Amino acid sequence: MTTIKTPASSTSPSFSAGALRHVTSPIPGVVYPKQSELDRYLSEGALGYETLPDGLRSVVEQYPDNVALLGPNLRITYRELDELSTRLAGAFLQQGLQPLDPVVFQLRDSEQLIIAFFACLKAGLIPICTLAAHREREIGYLANLAEAKLHIVQGDDPKFDSIGFARKMQEAAPSLKFIMQVRGASQEGVLHQDALIDGISLQQAQAQLQRVQLDPFQVAVYQLSGGTTGVPKIIPRFHNEYLYNMRAVAQWLGYKPDDVLFMPQPMVHNLNMGCCFGPFLMTGGTVTVTPDLQPETLISLIASTNPTWLMLGGPIIARLESAIQSGRIDLAGARGVLVANSAAKLQMLLGVRTYNVFGITEGVIMFGHKEDVAEAHDTTNGRPVSAWDRVRILVPGTEQDAKPGEIGEPAFKGPYTIHGYFRAEERNRETFTSDGYYRSGDLMYTKVIDGKTYYVFCGRLKDLVSRGGEKINCEEVELAVAGHPAVAAVAAVGYPCAVFDERLCAALVLRDGFAAPSVAELGAYLEDYGLAKFKWPERIEVLDVFPLTASGKLSKEKLRELVKTNVEQELAKQTN
Repeated sequence: MTTIKTPASSTSPSFSAGALRHVTSPIPGVVYPKQSELDRYLSEGALGYETLPDGLRSVVEQYPDNVALLGPNLRITYRELDELSTRLAGAFLQQGLQPLDPVVFQLRDSEQLIIAFFACLKAGLIPICTLAAHREREIGYLANLAEAKLHIVQGDDPKFDSIGFARKMQEAAPSLKFIMQVRGASQEGVLHQDALIDGISLQQAQAQLQRVQLDPFQVAVYQLSGGTTGVPKIIPRFHNEYLYNMRAVAQWLGYKPDDVLFMPQPMVHNLNMGCCFGPFLMTGGTVTVTPDLQPETLISLIASTNPTWLMLGGPIIARLESAIQSGRIDLAGARGVLVANSAAKLQMLLGVRTYNVFGITEGVIMFGHKEDVAEAHDTTNGRPVSAWDRVRILVPGTEQDAKPGEIGEPAFKGPYTIHGYFRAEERNRETFTSDGYYRSGDLMYTKVIDGKTYYVFCGRLKDLVSRGGEKINCEEVELAVAGHPAVAAVAAVGYPCAVFDERLCAALVLRDGFAAPSVAELGAYLEDYGLAKFKWPERIEVLDVFPLTASGKLSKEKLRELVKTNVEQELAKQTN
């Protein structure tokens, strides 16, 4: 069995002065930090020698009886979470999985997801954070790129045969040797999470894990980008830097062991993992697990768990607003609500201190702070959570710094910001500045208030639509829709939405003699194509020609304005 030689525990004598300061078994295609930068972060105390399992182990020792996971008919303590994930980790190794084997996570939120996540980390396996909604295009590509060995699926979804899908993916990605379901009746040839845990004792599992020595400098998780050139890119996140990320967020916001989190959005998202459930579980707090997003479920969960911290996006607020206004939801005990934007407006609605957030899966995270004055709270996205974060605002398309207060493209560097996408050399050359800063493709400017520099997010340079926090790559959708028999040309753009911030419109030029597909018909076509449902257009505009720039190229700016105007006119008619 292949093992990683760096000891797992930060208490090991080998991590005293002169300890190893770099990864011992580099993964081909992963871009690791420059040694000079790593040395600085280590010597200055930003990074250390702990892995994510070390972080969990420390909390289990301090708060073994604190409730880690809480939900309807669910109550798991830290001691129980540690034992269940250890037994599953040992079972993974018994099956023949090896450290550094990638694992595709395609699950809805559940306690099984958290148990499997920590089991993988303990066994040295690398979770690939795909979404339950991803389909052939995404799963097949990512599994092949990473050479994934295990595909974890739900198993009990009445609307989607996840096990049949996983078997289909084994044909598309031959490296996928194993399938594991986390729920539902067992199926032949498929591992079952409960059966694996039941089939191994804690002592047997601990003996298996003695053979694995985790490396704090090694990849812990493969997160995913929003995708700017088709399917998502893989973002390697390392043990010690991801742990630092989580702890920095917890310290900035003041998470405590007696806090309770309500965050009903995908746990595999970096926002949830890096800013919500991850920091909570590294602090000793309680994470609520939401079985579904039905309004009554959400209202009941808030009422029964009394969360002290909430993360509320537009779609969730829309489901809860009437209950908040009527008093069915009491947030009197909440200490803070994390929001993507509109902190001032939502604070008035909720009656709780709100915190704007700006973050990228590739690294840097900014939040408002409880000590911010009203101007900073109301008009900015806050400041970076790490004293080691470095931000440059560049004149777009150059490496020249923009003037103070001028809108430009932010570029980031820091102990938890990536150094390159996985197996994407060409993209990495385009994405990083000559001095190693990551270009995010966003638009931002600085604002100095009381001597502190705050950052204001203004939009995106990239051709992405953000629907309720899910990033949709317009080029990917255009490639899919272009194959429809009625379509001569297609351009995908976003349009404003009060609930989801943006929705996706497909503007079509039709082939002669063909009628435009309805939204439902186009969705059926894209389902057969294998595109995730959240990427399907929710509006269709039929045009004779697309608006053009002065140079004769498609003008997405003009097209977005056209769609926006049409939507506003339709809404105006409905209200008259």
